[in-house]
Order: sequence, then structure tokens, then C-alpha cells
Amino acid sequence: MSDTRKVCFVVMGFGKKTDYESGRLIDLDATYEAIIEPAVEAGGYRCIRANEILHSGVIDVKMYDMLLKADLVIADISTGNVNAVYELGVRHALRPFSTIVMKEKLGKLHFDLDHTAMFMYEHLGEDIGSREAKRAKAELERLIHEVRENPTPDSPVYTYIPFLRQPSFTDAEFEELLEDAEDAQEKFSSLIDEAEKASDASKHSDAAQNFEKLLEMRPDNPYLRQQAALHTYKSKTPSEPIALMKAMQILAPLEPEKSNDPETLGLSGAIYKRLWDQTQDKATLNQAIKFYEKGFELRRDYYNGENAATCLEIRSIMQPEPNEALYDRMSAQKIRREVIDNLRIDVADENFSERADQLWIYATLANCLFALDHAEEAEKYEALFLKKGPADWQQETYFEGKGKVLGFLSHTADLEK
Repeated sequence: MSDTRKVCFVVMGFGKKTDYESGRLIDLDATYEAIIEPAVEAGGYRCIRANEILHSGVIDVKMYDMLLKADLVIADISTGNVNAVYELGVRHALRPFSTIVMKEKLGKLHFDLDHTAMFMYEHLGEDIGSREAKRAKAELERLIHEVRENPTPDSPVYTYIPFLRQPSFTDAEFEELLEDAEDAQEKFSSLIDEAEKASDASKHSDAAQNFEKLLEMRPDNPYLRQQAALHTYKSKTPSEPIALMKAMQILAPLEPEKSNDPETLGLSGAIYKRLWDQTQDKATLNQAIKFYEKGFELRRDYYNGENAATCLEIRSIMQPEPNEALYDRMSAQKIRREVIDNLRIDVADENFSERADQLWIYATLANCLFALDHAEEAEKYEALFLKKGPADWQQETYFEGKGKVLGFLSHTADLEK
């Protein structure tokens, strides 16, 4: 029995994307899952998401068909996603009405859409707070109802060229396309669930395998590539050096040396830092510092900042020249103080309780404060970190970092005696 509901086609990016204007990491999946999908389904539509199922960076016949035939299109153009913006333009050329454009509030666009009405929502950190998700869902649901009940031209093409006629094709062809799309979406969603469950359970080999399968479906997706690399090097399979080299190969298409993406830079830094642990080759440590410092300088990303400081302190111990060693130690302290100042502001924010990255903020504050010999405040944040119930691998990462900074603190105290 075929599904007789109207169809909403959702055009947007996938996974976590960096908004390069503001430097923030935006979780587009959270937007889809917390706002778009529930609002669309509450409006009585079948919800089909473009970038999960229909193409891998290539606009093909199926995409054009869907943009033409869908009863409603919702286009989220946050982070200036090129595919989403292009697909929105195609929709505006094909249909005079029933298109909703939405965007994260603080992101800026490098093209003129001032003539187009836009629905705004707001991210908090990477994620969306529960109150904002509830508000935005209700508002989008209201807007969907309005578009359905009172379809007025929202395409600038048909507004300025009112005598255009839109093309069409048969319902039977469209139904076949929808069924294929929903099958693909189910397969993709199932793999994502398996990958995330394996990640939460610290089963890194399983997570890496699932993310690699997803990457075969969407080879141009940075988030999937980053996750595949992360779990590959954490798996240490079949050995840690081999896993690190494989992770580097997975990341290579993202061109880490040229990248301005904090996630790519942080992962590259982590790989080289672990290569240093394996080889004690100073060149690998210098490369890790290069990646971490760039990620911190560009976006003030706390993960990159904390790790840049750790690597600088490791290098300071190796420096044969006392002034060079002092410079590295002072640089590390300066970065840590800035990270702490920034994160204290975040923690004091009235919406902090809704942030998805609270666990890592607490961990970073604790380690940076331990490194600066503020043990009492550090212990407070460590307790908050543990209270969040981190996974085994998250605890292992934290305590490994803590051990290193306490070692640096002891070494500095010895130098000052």
C-alpha cells in the first residue's frame, strides 16, 4: 500500500559543519532531528532528506526530479553549504511556491538572499538547546501549515517572471523515486545508529568499520571522514602505528595542511602527537604543534588550544637552549589561560546547561587548571566531568591528559628549585 501523504524534501548539509564566518561548529543533524523532521511529520508530510540519500556531491536526475515534484521543500542553507544553495536555486526555478528557506541565526552568507523570506533558529555550541528546539519546531510547524493552506509565490523567479509555467512528470515515476529514496535513507540511518552506538561503547574498531561503510556511500562528506579517522586511530588495530598511518590516509582528501576546519586540524594534531609517543621523533611533535596551534589561532577552539599547550610543554623539556624551553612553557601557559577565560564565560552563560559539549568543557577546564597549579578549582571541574558519565575512552583520554600535565608541573617545580 503506497503512502498517500504529501512529500517534503529537505535540502541541507549533513553532520557537523564549520561556519567559516563565525568559526563555530554547527551540528546539522541536530537541526534535522530536533526541528525539521518532527515539524514536517507533525504537518502530515513524508520527510525525505536530500544529502542522506540522493547524491554524493553530484546533482543528478533524481535530485532534479525530487526538487520538481515535492509538495514542499525545506532548504537549510546554514554554513553556506554549496549543494544546498544550488538546490534551492533549482527549486525556485522549478516551482513558484511551497519552499521554506531556513538558516542558523548567527551565520553569514556571501550571496544576496535579502529578497527571500528566511526562517531563523539558533545553535548553542555545536548543538541546539532544548528550549530553542521546542520553539523552532513549533514555529516551523506553524509555517508549514501556513504554506500548505495558503500557497503563495515564494520563488523570486516566478515573482519577477509571473508568466512562467512550471514543468511536471507523472505520479507513478515520482512514487518509484520516493520508495528508492526511503530505502536508501533507512540503510544510511541504520549504519549511523550502529556507528554511534559502537562509539558510545568505546568499540572503536566497530565504529571505524561502520563509518568507512558510510564514507563509501558519501565519500565527499567531511564529518564521516573525520569520524572514520578518529575511530581508526583509537582502535589501535592491528597495531597503533599502523592504525595511525591508516587514519592519516583517511584524512588526506581533506588536505589537513591547507584546512581551516578545527576538527580536521585537531584530528591531524592528535595523530601526530600519538606518532610522537610511538617514535619520539621531534618532527612529529613539531607537526602536531603546527596543527593544534593553527586550529586554536583560527577559531579559538578549546580542544586544539589545550593540546597545543600540552605539546609545547613536551617540547620545552627537550629543548637544548634554555630560552627556547622557557618560550615554549610561557606559550603553553598563555594558551591555557586564554582557554580557561573563554570556557569560564561559556560555563557562566545561562544556556550552558543545554550545551552538548559540557563534558569536554569540564575536562578541558580541569586539565588546564591542573597545569597552572589551581588544583582546588580543577578538582571541581573534574568532578563535574565524571558526573556526566563519560564513556571509557573519554575517561581514558582525560586521565591520560591529566597525567601529562601533572608531570609537567612537577618538572617545572624541579627546575625552579
